Amino acid sequence: MADVPLLITSENSSSERRITPSWSISQLKSKLEPVTGIPPSCQRLKLKTSANETIAIEAENEDATLLSTFRLAPYAELQIIDTRPPGARLNFNDTSGVEKYVMPVEEYERKTDSVLAWKKAGKLGRFNPDAPTIEKAKIDANEHEIQSRGIELGKRCRVGGDDARRGEIKFVGEVKEIPGTLGAWVGVHLDEPVGKNDGSIGDTRYWGAESSLKHGVFVRPERVEVGDWPVLDDLEDMEEI
Repeated sequence: MADVPLLITSENSSSERRITPSWSISQLKSKLEPVTGIPPSCQRLKLKTSANETIAIEAENEDATLLSTFRLAPYAELQIIDTRPPGARLNFNDTSGVEKYVMPVEEYERKTDSVLAWKKAGKLGRFNPDAPTIEKAKIDANEHEIQSRGIELGKRCRVGGDDARRGEIKFVGEVKEIPGTLGAWVGVHLDEPVGKNDGSIGDTRYWGAESSLKHGVFVRPERVEVGDWPVLDDLEDMEEI
């Protein structure tokens, strides 16, 4: 019989392998040990077919029982279960005990066939004296957004094009409590308490006084639309009774 491709899965591995039906169960288990790291005596095999059937690959005499005895369908899943107690299994994901080599910075800088050497030769990235750094480019773009949108303290605005989130600009500047971003943020005191804070983040107060109502929100300049956005009057559309 021709070899049958099966998807071999275990706790720490998953790969496609071609299985020969003339192998015995014992032969298969021996060949699966270097793939899964599970000793043959600790393997329990289950074959999952496309019809959602689960077939146990086992027999009283596994040396004499051939795989052709079972319905090996192409690309069915053969699951290998480790019967050892958890404490006796090898943790292949734990690399804490693996000795690692770290090349000294001086040695790496002397190499002529490295990415660093290629960047230096081509004057790319930080080695280009005429190009602004990525950080500076981001800060410049942030400042351009603030100026082009007319963002200033005390101006009325709405956030994200949402009429329900109108308010007044109370803060423009960097917010140290928001990591991973460059440039200024815009703090808006919303007319309605639909914000994320009361004008403070952590221990830093950027405007107003402590309140249980969340009128404050910090957003990037591109989400702020400055204009004549008066406070909405929920009662103006009500008819007189």
